[in-house]
Amino acid sequence: MHRTRNLLYLLTIIKLVFPFLLQHSFYQPHRDEFLYLAEGHHPAFGYMEIPPLLSVLAWLTNAFGSGMFWIKIWPALFGAMTFFLVGKMILSLGGRGFALIMGFLPFVVDGYIRVFFLFQPNFLEVFFWTAIAFCLFQFIQTQNNKWFYYMGVCIGLGMMSKYSVAFYTVSLLAGLLFTRHRYVFAERHLYLGGAIALIIFLPNLAWQALHHFAVFKHMNELQETQLKFIKPSDFIISQFMMNLPCVFTWVAGLLFCAFGRKGGAYRVFALAYLFVIIILVVLHGKDYYALGAYPVLFAFGAIALERITYQRKKFLRFVMLAFSIGLGLLVMPLLMPVAKPEQLSDYYHKIKVDKSAAFKWEDLQYHPLPQDFADMIGWKELTEKAAAVYAQIPAAQKDSTLVYCRGYFSAGALNYYGRKMGLPEVYSDNASFLLWMPLKYHVKNLILVGHQIPDSTDKVFTMFEKMTVKDSIAYPLFRENGMKIILYENAKPGINEMIEAGIKSKKAEFGY
Repeated sequence: MHRTRNLLYLLTIIKLVFPFLLQHSFYQPHRDEFLYLAEGHHPAFGYMEIPPLLSVLAWLTNAFGSGMFWIKIWPALFGAMTFFLVGKMILSLGGRGFALIMGFLPFVVDGYIRVFFLFQPNFLEVFFWTAIAFCLFQFIQTQNNKWFYYMGVCIGLGMMSKYSVAFYTVSLLAGLLFTRHRYVFAERHLYLGGAIALIIFLPNLAWQALHHFAVFKHMNELQETQLKFIKPSDFIISQFMMNLPCVFTWVAGLLFCAFGRKGGAYRVFALAYLFVIIILVVLHGKDYYALGAYPVLFAFGAIALERITYQRKKFLRFVMLAFSIGLGLLVMPLLMPVAKPEQLSDYYHKIKVDKSAAFKWEDLQYHPLPQDFADMIGWKELTEKAAAVYAQIPAAQKDSTLVYCRGYFSAGALNYYGRKMGLPEVYSDNASFLLWMPLKYHVKNLILVGHQIPDSTDKVFTMFEKMTVKDSIAYPLFRENGMKIILYENAKPGINEMIEAGIKSKKAEFGY
C-alpha cells in the first residue's frame, strides 16, 4: 500500500510537469486567456462571461509578471489535483499500481492535456465537478456527514468558477433520488451544506442581479453564434472521440457503476453522467462541456479493469496500455501545439486528418490548424504593428489618441504586449471590456484594430476628416488573419459627446 501511495504522488508530479514539456515555445497566450488576464486587472464579484474565481488567479498571475509559466501553472496545478482526487478514489476502492496508471493515462493522452494547460474556466470546472463527486464518494464510503459540508464548499467555489457546475450538482441530486441513498434528502446536513454553497456563491449572484444578469446576454449570444449549430449526434460522437485513447476506461467505469454488483453503491455517478449528457444535448452544449463528468468514471473504470485482468487475461493489460499510449502519441499533435504552426499544418495534411472534426472551427469551415492553435499565434505581431502606428502620432497628440479594438481578444493582446511597446491602455466595447471603458473622452485621433473598415452607418467613424489603413496582418494560419490597423485623424466637433452617449447607453444595459 505504501508503494502504491508513492506511485500516486509520483504520477501527480508528472501530471503537473508534463504539459510544460509539450507546448512549443513559439506559441503565445490563447485569445481567451487575454480576456481572463485582463479581468485580473479589474477585480470584481462578477464579469459578463464568468464568475470571479478565475480572475483571482489572473490577479496572482499578473502580480508575478504574467509570463507564460505563471499563466500555465494554474491549469497544470488544478489538473494534477484532479488526478490526485481520482487516485485517492482508486486507492479507497482497493486499487493497485495498474489501476492508478489506468486512471492516470486519460490526463496525459486524452483531451484533458489541453484543458489543463489553457488558462480558461474549464480547468476549474473539471476540477470542481471531480471534487464534488469525490465528496459524495467519501460520504458513501464513510457515512460521515462532514462530507456534505465539504461538498457545499466545492459547489460554492465551483459556482464561483463556472455556472455549469450547477448542471452536475443537479444531476447528482437527481441521481440520488433513484438510488438507495435517497434517504439523504431527510438529512439536515445535506441542506446545511447547500446553505454553505449558497453563501459562497451569493456575492456573484448579487453582482449578476445588480448588473441585469449579464450572463444571460452572453449565453444568448453564444447560443445564436455557436451552440445552435451543434447537432446531438456530433455531441455524442465527440464524447467518444475526446476520450478515444482511454475509451475503455470510462466505459468500464460507467458499466461498473450502472450494472456491476460491487458498483451498486455508486450507481448515482452513472445516473449523474447520463443526466448531464441529456441536459447538454437538449441545450446544444459543446462537447467539452461534459469533460467534468468523466474523471470519477476513470476511477471506477480503472478498478474494474484491474479486477477483470487480475488473475486471468493479464495480457489485456499490455494491450490496453499499448493502445492508450500508442494512440495518445499519435494524436498528441492534435491536442497540444508540439511544433511550429507550419510544421503541424504539413503534418496534418500528410496524415490526412485535416478534414476531420478537429479542424472545423466555429465558422463551420475546415482550416489548416485546430482552432485553439490558431488562437495562440499572431498576437505579438499584431501588437507590434499597432504600436508602430501609434508611434507615428505626434507627441502632442498622443494623449488624445484612442486605441480601440473591435474584439476583446485583440484588446487583451494589445494590452498584454503593448505596455512594453509604448501603447496606452487599449479599449473595446466587446465582452467585459465594455465595463472598463471610461465615461469621458478627449479624442482627436483614433486607431482602430479590426477586420472591417466601418461603413457610413457607424457614425463615430464618420466624425474624422481623414482615414488611412496603415497596416494589416498577413498570416494565413492566424485565426485573425487580415486584421487591419486603421488610423482616423482630426476628429470633428461633437465626437466626444457621441462616444460618451454611446458608451453610457451600452453600459446602462448592465446597470452602469
